[in-house]
Parts: sequence; C-alpha cells; structure tokens
Amino acid sequence: MPRKFINYILKKLNKNLLLIFTRNPELGKCKTRLAAKTGDKIALDIYKFLLNHTVSITTKLNADKQVHYSVAIRENDIWDSTIYQKNLQDGSNLGTRMMNAFKQGFADGYKNIIIIGSDLYDLNTADIQDAFNHLLNNDFVVGPATDGGYYLLGMKKLNNAVFENKDWGTNTVLKDTLNNLKDEKIKLLEAKNDVDYYEDIKDIDAFKPFLKNIKND
Repeated sequence: MPRKFINYILKKLNKNLLLIFTRNPELGKCKTRLAAKTGDKIALDIYKFLLNHTVSITTKLNADKQVHYSVAIRENDIWDSTIYQKNLQDGSNLGTRMMNAFKQGFADGYKNIIIIGSDLYDLNTADIQDAFNHLLNNDFVVGPATDGGYYLLGMKKLNNAVFENKDWGTNTVLKDTLNNLKDEKIKLLEAKNDVDYYEDIKDIDAFKPFLKNIKND
C-alpha cells in the first residue's frame, strides 16, 4: 500500500487538531511591548527563538497541526508544510479569528481542538499532550497565563461566548472566559508565563544571550 495513501488514512482517523496562532516575524511588528525595553531587533530575534521553540515542541505531537499566520502564509519557512497545514487568520479581532479557526476545525470533523500561541517558552510537548488527554473527560481545558490571560484553550464542542466581548491582551480575559464556562465540565491546567514584557524573561537563562547589553532599571 503506498505510503501517501497510508498517511492520508491516518490523517482522516486523527480526531485531534492543534491550532498554532502566530504573527509573521517582521521587524517592528511583533513583541512590541518587549521591544519597548529591548528595541525592535532584539525583540524580533527573541520572537524567532520562541517560534523555533514552538516548532520543536509540536512537530512530533500526536495530532494534526495547523499554523495560522497573522498577515501572510509563508511557504518556505520553519513550519514544514508536510507536518503543518498552513492557514491565514480570518477575522477583525483575535476572538473572531480564533472562533473561525475552531469552527472550521469542527466542520472538518475534528473532535478535540486545542489552540496555543507561539510565545511560550514554558510550554512543552507533554503539556499539550496532557491537555488533549484531559479532553477525554472534559469538554473544555484552559491553561491560565500568569498575566490574566490564557496560553492554551481546548474544546470538544464550540462555545462562541468565550470569543466574544473580551478585552484581548488585558488581565480580564481569563476571568471572563472562565465565567463563560462556569456551567461546563472544564479542566484548569497549571499556570504558565507567556512572553510579553522584558520582566517576563530577564531572569531566564535561555534569554540572557539576547539581553546581555540591556541595562536593568
């Protein structure tokens, strides 16, 4: 039996989908809050480092994987098109873009869908696999971020409310999301730190080569 046909069948049988939302790595257009301290070039280098980390922890994950670009799909980049389906984010705000990605995933027949960003150094493969495992016994799984948002959201059924009426990028997102899910069967994961500000990474050894010329206030 041809290998391509086997891969096609396996893909059809896989009911888990990982959505990875990412910004196109362009100077001055990513990690702007971090750049306020480090400058645009260092912020871009750090973001590229985080992108590579995200690739490393998701490549071998037992799930279908999609990367959703913010601006334009790049064919020849770090996201191997034989591993990652490539899509463009669709919507006027983050909530709508995420909702549309989940909606399409369920329409395509996936049963368990998880979304992550691409700026979490604390996240590893086992964390994501555990989140999929939790969806076996829960309808939703949420990974709280220490800044009041979330770094991971998983569903086995679509709930539009979690994507609506949110002040995205603020410390109220997690609280408002959990309020939307108060009557649902939900698993809350361990809190983790995403990377938005200089203070998020200044004491982490992996980032010190990028920050060696940055003065602490």
